[in-house]
Amino acid sequence: MNWDDDTDRIVALAADGEDTAVEAALRPKDLGEFVGQEKVRQQLDLVLKAARQRGATADHVLLSGAPGLGKTTLSMIIAAEMGAPIRITSGPAIQHAGDLAAILSSLQEGEVLFLDEIHRMSRPAEEMLYMAMEDFRVDVIVGKGPGATAIPLELPPFTLVGATTRAGLLPPPLRDRFGFTGHMEFYAPEELERVIRRSAGLLDVEIDPAGAAEIAGRSRGTPRIANRLLRRVRDYAQVRADGVITREVAATALQVYEVDGRGLDRLDRAVLEALLKLFGGGPVGLSTLAVAVGEERETVEEVAEPFLVREGLLARTPRGRVATPAAWAHLGLVPPQHGGTGSGGQQGLFGV
Repeated sequence: MNWDDDTDRIVALAADGEDTAVEAALRPKDLGEFVGQEKVRQQLDLVLKAARQRGATADHVLLSGAPGLGKTTLSMIIAAEMGAPIRITSGPAIQHAGDLAAILSSLQEGEVLFLDEIHRMSRPAEEMLYMAMEDFRVDVIVGKGPGATAIPLELPPFTLVGATTRAGLLPPPLRDRFGFTGHMEFYAPEELERVIRRSAGLLDVEIDPAGAAEIAGRSRGTPRIANRLLRRVRDYAQVRADGVITREVAATALQVYEVDGRGLDRLDRAVLEALLKLFGGGPVGLSTLAVAVGEERETVEEVAEPFLVREGLLARTPRGRVATPAAWAHLGLVPPQHGGTGSGGQQGLFGV
């Protein structure tokens, strides 16, 4: 199987069509229902309550963090808490300043504009957004060449909610115009258990606490993955069990879907097994490791490695990729007596 399209994986961070439809039904409607992200939730609650008390539009909000942690959900909650409509678009959809001008000029007073993947917006549109956020005004260019004129267009006060997975790519002038910035963290297992129990109730699925804990432990700290695994375990429980999700049912179902106890799937384990069995734990170069796994270099680096590094199973060093003691223990293997493989990490492959 080729893993270049991350959405093929059951533990993918990106949402597919089914995820989008189900997430719409499972999304909390207000901050009181929102699980996790305690600091961001409390800070945002203060920002929104203060704006309501003043009778003003809420400050612009920037939400950063990995996919699947609730940025879109929070944007909808912001609109609901402010009693305002929401307009949803994305950075890749805005390739020209005129695209942004058309959206901004049609906003109603107090409306929330949610701009997903804001770091992928074109530079001309970014520069137009500076003035729109600060002065609620844009200059529309009419004509071309020497005869072109800029016509100022006043905008009603609005709230921009920007979401990004790569906050470092945002230019400082844009970041500075957000009144509130919240970073979304990965969820603790107990928080994911609450997410899973809430989702199970909405999906009319019977689940016991041990079953929720089993799914939560394999969900990689991400509610989107937790809800996806819950749906797959629900299917297994419906077809091969009595419909009730227990720890045993959840563990057996996720074994069928090749998601192990720490949330690693087949690609993750393939990378670790190649690193340990072929190269004795490393160090080994990324390109060599990718060839051994039968994947593109970018797939290993961008799809598999981030979670393995975060879990402490793999380390990136100047000499190459190195397995940690936790990786050996997770796969039930014994590390080499003298640690490592020597020069170049090739001993496990060539026996020299």
